[in-house]
Amino acid sequence: MATRIEVFDKFQGSADYVTSEALRNAVNVSVAVGRPLLVRGEPGTGKTLLAHSIAKGLKKELLIWNIKSTTKAQEGLYVYDTVQRLNDSRFGDKDISDIKQYIKLGKLGQAFVSPEQVVLLIDEVDKADLEFPNDLLNELDIMSFYIPETNEIIEAKHRPIVIITSNAEKELPDAFLRRCIFHYIEFPDGALMEEIVRVHYPDIQKSLLKEALRAFYALREIDEFRKKPSTSELIDWIQAIIESGISTDKIFKDIPFIGTLLKKETDINLFNHLLSRRVSADLKLR
Repeated sequence: MATRIEVFDKFQGSADYVTSEALRNAVNVSVAVGRPLLVRGEPGTGKTLLAHSIAKGLKKELLIWNIKSTTKAQEGLYVYDTVQRLNDSRFGDKDISDIKQYIKLGKLGQAFVSPEQVVLLIDEVDKADLEFPNDLLNELDIMSFYIPETNEIIEAKHRPIVIITSNAEKELPDAFLRRCIFHYIEFPDGALMEEIVRVHYPDIQKSLLKEALRAFYALREIDEFRKKPSTSELIDWIQAIIESGISTDKIFKDIPFIGTLLKKETDINLFNHLLSRRVSADLKLR
């Protein structure tokens, strides 16, 4: 049974993903103690990309288990393909007595049998039903599971680095939370956001970046928005500005291409209303 903690290089981030010191510490603690890292934060703060950065930074393979509302924990372990076996028995010439050929390992199962330690991303765990996290407790604790169809125990050769993301759509069970290292990704302040943007656009003009961030954070101050613009939307918006060649002095004044930043009709209507009323000398949105 793979209960031994792996010797590992500390995660320092990667060239294409800017992290805070607190987040780097959370990742390294999670790896050191062999506990899953549960990451929360508003959409667009880079929760999913964190796993990609960890895999790249530590030079490990990344396995991604995307969770849907219909996903069951069993699917992450293995699936017994009874339909294929039935078809083979009726139309094929295979020896169907070997059940192993019809056992398909899920992402967690693949992580367990990997000859080297991998990074496993369980993405948006809160999309599944309430029992989903509890159904994974035993496997994540003991790093093994049993396949009754083949009377086989699958044990992890190496404890995977498990990153679990949540958008806080529903509360997760306390028993599950106790087994995780937790980190909430705070929304980046202006200085960190500037660093993030420069990763994507290293040659961006200073004046363009200044005005884009000014407009972006002004929008985020509007509490009435149902969905405030996120980091990923800022990156797309800046690309639209660069590609259009729009004058820098119009970025904050007009906030062009608003549909790149705001994704709900009610928010765009509110923005247009506020924009039409901007009469103060400092051109604030409020």
